[in-house]
This record gives sequence, structure tokens and C-alpha cells, in this order.
Amino acid sequence: MSAVALVATPTTSPAALQEPRRVAWQILRHHAKSFTWGARLLPRRYRRDAAAIYAFCRRCDDAVDHAPDAATAARAVARLRGELDRVYAPDCQDGDLADPVLVGFREVVRRRRLPRIDADELLDGMQMDVGRVRYQTFAELLVYCHRVAGVVGLMIARVMGVTDERVLARAADLGTAMQLTNICRDVAEDARLDRVYLPAELLGAGEAAAVAELLRRADGYYRSGDRGLPALPAGCEAAIRAARLIYADIGRVIAARGFDVQAGRARVSSPRKLWLALRALGETAVGRIAGRGRAS
Repeated sequence: MSAVALVATPTTSPAALQEPRRVAWQILRHHAKSFTWGARLLPRRYRRDAAAIYAFCRRCDDAVDHAPDAATAARAVARLRGELDRVYAPDCQDGDLADPVLVGFREVVRRRRLPRIDADELLDGMQMDVGRVRYQTFAELLVYCHRVAGVVGLMIARVMGVTDERVLARAADLGTAMQLTNICRDVAEDARLDRVYLPAELLGAGEAAAVAELLRRADGYYRSGDRGLPALPAGCEAAIRAARLIYADIGRVIAARGFDVQAGRARVSSPRKLWLALRALGETAVGRIAGRGRAS
């Protein structure tokens, strides 16, 4: 019997979940302004769970990013692994978890029967951010992207009831695409943390050329993710499509600057986000009326 099967029955009352849900939504709105636009379009039952997953993932990321040195970051990852043990423990109770983010995540894990493998891979990705970061090849970078973002796509897809492995693979690709976009947006900021995610094999032609190539490859992963969207439950496709369009548009902003990543953080304006969200709604409606095929 799997660990998740042992903890499948929810024990957290609706009243006890009010604080974890409030905290999770605040974290989502503060740290993921692009994704928040899509999250608002999700049906409530999915929106709450997606926020809980994001809050957990953000908590893990911050524990490493805010560490003052590599040794502290390594201890943070070890602590996160211990917390994950408690989240998945069959006898874990609310009082065993000091953080409302963990309480909220554990409730989703139990109710949605989320397998632990995705969260374990996420922490493997956090471990890759400990200390100095350099990548020689794009293939190495893809491992990192899958661990820190592809698995987030998997968790959210599982929350939506997706079990088809083809659709899950498309969800992971969409997460990877978003992470590649993040990397291109945050080159200057990451450099201050002694992290260079642009693969050395792409840097021979210069930083701008490497960013342009990484965004081009990200487009391929976005297109792969697109093929899984029609298989999502009704009400979810438009939301994820909106987040996808808004995130990908960060690449358009970077390109308009000549791929100069030292020109400040690339942002998509609120009016533009609104237009892209409306576009997502329209494209989804047209596609469903036309009866598009499912992921392949």
C-alpha cells in the first residue's frame, strides 16, 4: 500500500482550514501575480487546492533562496524533507504541523491522494539550488526545470483529476516552459546569488543570444503543454490557458528589449494580462464548441 493511500481520509475540519486557505491565497497573490490571473478563473474547489500547492512550493523555494549561505540552505532542505515526512505520515495531526501552509498542503495531499514522488522531486530541485549554480548543457537544465516546476504542473493536474499519463506529461512540459521563462527573466537577479542557469553551451554567442535561444526552446514546451489543455475539466482549461499566455508573454517583453536581461525585470502590464485572460476564455470556448481532440 502506498504512503498516500494510508493518509487518504481527511481529518482537518472546514473551520480549521480557513486560516491555511487564507494564507495560501495571500502567498499566491503576492508572489505569483501572473499565475493569480489564471487562478481567479478556476472553479473554487480547484482554486483553493492550487493555491495550497503553490504556497507549499513557494515555502520550499524561499527556505533555500533566503538562506544566508550554502550550509544554511542545505540544512533548510533537510528540514523541508523532515516536514514532508510529517505531512505524509499516516498519524500526522494538525498540531504536528506548525505552519498553516503545511496544514493546507497536507489536507490537499490526503483528499486528492497526491503521490509523494512529486514533492520529493521538488525538494531534489531545491537541493540543486544550494551553493554555486552552473549548468553546462541544456539537458542538465531540463532536469532542474522539471524538478522545480514540471512537478508543480503535475500536482495541479492531479488535483484536477488527471490520470492520463499523456496529459500529465503535457502538464509537466507547461511547468518546464514557465521555468525556462523565469530563468530568462531573472538572469541578473540570479547572478547576484551566484546562480547562472543559462547553459554554458549556449553562452558562447553571448548572454542575449543564449536568452533568445532559451526562450525559443521554451516555446516548444509551451506548445507541448497546449496539447494537454483540452483534456482538463471544464472550467479549468481557460484558467490554465490564461496563466500560460501571460507567462509566455514575459518572453515577448524580453524580446522587445533585444533580450537585454540587464534592463530590469520584464513585466506584463495589467491591461495586457486582462486581454490575454479574455483571449484564453475565447480560445477555450471556440475549441470546446469545435470539439477539439485530446492530448497526444
